[in-house]
Amino acid sequence: MYSYRTVLKRDDDPDYTEMLKACHLRCAKRTLRALEKNGSIFIKLGQHLSSMNYLLPNEWCDTFIPLQDKCPISSLESIEEMVLSDTGLSISDYFSEFSPLPIGAASLAQVHIARIKETGQKVAVKVQHPALDEWAKLDLALTTFSFSTLKYWFPEYDLTWLSDEMELSLPQELDFNLEGKNATRAKEYFAHVKDVPVVIPQVLWAKRRILVMEYVAGCRPDDLKTLDAQGIDRDEVSAALARIFNEMIFGRDAPLHCDPHGGNIAIKYNPNRRGKANFDVVLYDHGLYRDIPLHLRRSYAKLWLAVLDADEAGMRQYAYEVAGIGEEHFPLFASAITGRDYTVLAKKEGSVGGVTTSRTNEEKKVIGDALGEGMLESLIQLLGQVPRVILLILKTNDLSKSRCPQA
Repeated sequence: MYSYRTVLKRDDDPDYTEMLKACHLRCAKRTLRALEKNGSIFIKLGQHLSSMNYLLPNEWCDTFIPLQDKCPISSLESIEEMVLSDTGLSISDYFSEFSPLPIGAASLAQVHIARIKETGQKVAVKVQHPALDEWAKLDLALTTFSFSTLKYWFPEYDLTWLSDEMELSLPQELDFNLEGKNATRAKEYFAHVKDVPVVIPQVLWAKRRILVMEYVAGCRPDDLKTLDAQGIDRDEVSAALARIFNEMIFGRDAPLHCDPHGGNIAIKYNPNRRGKANFDVVLYDHGLYRDIPLHLRRSYAKLWLAVLDADEAGMRQYAYEVAGIGEEHFPLFASAITGRDYTVLAKKEGSVGGVTTSRTNEEKKVIGDALGEGMLESLIQLLGQVPRVILLILKTNDLSKSRCPQA
């Protein structure tokens, strides 16, 4: 906070924008080291922060990307002990092969490649970090305490709503039985949605801390080198990602995957798929799901239709219906969900406006200046008042956009 206070006092400096970016990056790197050192729930917190593109500067979100799938790993010995404790059988009783090193490690679990003993099927085995059982509650309490302390000393940075959300979502994410049910439900839902190149690995069996599923591999959506080498069109990938997550947000009775960061999505080359796409979008990690009430889906859809139509009255009406946003906070909310300056969202008489217009250098400067004038603090406070399900919808919407390949 001292670093920020020092930089923000120099907002009249001609190099202020670059100074602020450097401060963001410096503080993000310090925080990353602290999160990695403490591990466990603190890494999960970093994952949440990496996905908050609608709130945090890019320097923060991009710095935390390694926390998505390159986290510290648990030893094979500890995994073997956990499997024996939870199932009464050893790893060798289930699998003829089991890779000693994981192919990916995140905050709560790591994934090993294995072969089922009876059938020889190649599978992915997701195992929870054994130490979580001992430390999760304490780490969560420390996270809550840290945000409460931050709020006490810096009331303008009230992030206690984030720890509240973690208290609700973490027990669900730690139950792999629930994750298996979520994955199966999503797989069944998309089986009836035509022309969507999505694959959800089949769950073979699950325990509270162990999940066995079919092995389906691919590259990260931001691995542009691999996409290009396989002749996969980046625009098609972007369109597919948008279609999948829009279906989850707006589709009737659709389950909403609330954690689609780059470590939970893969692009798999598939030359045999019908239509334009020569790839599949593979969705992993179904631990954090929410159901959106029908009336909320409809109001949220109408909000975006109003945004696309540059209909300010409609935007105000549905912002209130969706998130309880009144007149005072509407301009800030509108900017937060669109990433655009509020003044360009509505068409003015005799001028062209709306979210579909290109961002001008002047608009970029206005947004940058606003961050230095307290907009970030106001946005943090505003999001603390928004219903949790709306935050998760915004998170999913923003994550799906941030995962779209760029040139």
